[in-house]
Amino acid sequence: MSQSFFLPVRDVMTRDPERIEGLATVQQALDRMKARHISSLVVERRDAQDEFGLLLVADVAREVIGQNRPLSRANVYEVATKPAPTVDADMNIKYAIRHMARLGLSHCVVLQG
Repeated sequence: MSQSFFLPVRDVMTRDPERIEGLATVQQALDRMKARHISSLVVERRDAQDEFGLLLVADVAREVIGQNRPLSRANVYEVATKPAPTVDADMNIKYAIRHMARLGLSHCVVLQG
């Protein structure tokens, strides 16, 4: 009989991810990512009824740089994925990885219940 391995997402997630307002410019977002050596930012909710977003360097490359748009004239909300893809903090990491792989995701926001 084999033992089942369980590792919750909460044990491997980045706590307190860096956040940014949706109205910030993409240039400001990239400056923050560079200063903190990260490749993603959580986009703040505008209010309690709104959803979080997720901005990746890959989004900026595809939607701004690839379209030859000025970084200082594009806003984060125009480029970010919203609502952000999510996984639960108590989910087994093997299922979270499987879920992300099936959807082609490299990052998710972790929801703590």
